[in-house]
Amino acid sequence: MPVSAVVFDFFGTLTPSTPSHVWDDHAARSAAPLGIPVETWRAALDVSFPERAIGALGGLTETFRELVRRCGHDVDEAALAAACAARMTAQRELFLLRDDAVKTLTEIRARGLPVGVLSDCSAELAESWLSLPLAELVDGVVLSCEVGRRKPDPELFALIAARLGAVPQECLYVGDGGGHELTGASSCGMTAYMLRAHDWAGNDAHSRETDWSGPAVRSLSEVLDLL
Repeated sequence: MPVSAVVFDFFGTLTPSTPSHVWDDHAARSAAPLGIPVETWRAALDVSFPERAIGALGGLTETFRELVRRCGHDVDEAALAAACAARMTAQRELFLLRDDAVKTLTEIRARGLPVGVLSDCSAELAESWLSLPLAELVDGVVLSCEVGRRKPDPELFALIAARLGAVPQECLYVGDGGGHELTGASSCGMTAYMLRAHDWAGNDAHSRETDWSGPAVRSLSEVLDLL
C-alpha cells in the first residue's frame, strides 16, 4: 500500500545519538544537589527506566523523590527541587534536533502526509513537549509515559497510526532501533526503516535491536526518497 503517514522515533532519530558519557554527565548534575554518589544515582536512573517510561513513578518531582528513597537517602525538598531543575536543563539539551530534521519533516508535510512521533520517554519530554519547536511540525504524538505502555507494545503503533488518521499498514516508521521498535512496527504492519546515521554506533539506548536486518537509511533526508 502507498505511504499515507510517516512516524518517527524521537531520541537518537530526530535527535542526535547520546553516548554513555553524556548520560554520566547528566546524572552527575542531578546527583550533586542530592549528595548521592554519581554511580549510585546513574544506576538508579537506569534501573528505573522501565517504570519511568510508562509513567509509573509520576512526574519528575515524584520520580526523583522515590529514587532518592531507593538510594537510601532522606529527601530534602530544596535539594530535590535543585536536582529536578538540573535534570530538566540537562534533558533539554537532548531535545535539539538533527540538522536535517526540520527540513525533512517540513517537506513530508508539504507533500500532504501527516507526521507522527512515537517515543519511549520519561516525564521530562512530556512536560516539555508543547514548548518544543518540533511540536508545530508534528500532527500526532504518542509518549510512552503518558499512555502507560512501552515499545514494542502493538497498542502504541496502532495508537499513533490512528492519531494520524491512518492504519499501520499505510505507515512508514523510522527509528534507531531502541526498545525493539522496528520489530514492533513491522509486526503491526508498518514499513520499518532503521536510521543508521553516522553517530549510530555511539548511541547508548535501552534494548536497541542491533541485529536488525531490515532496510535502513543513513540520514533523515533519505526518508524523502522512500515516499
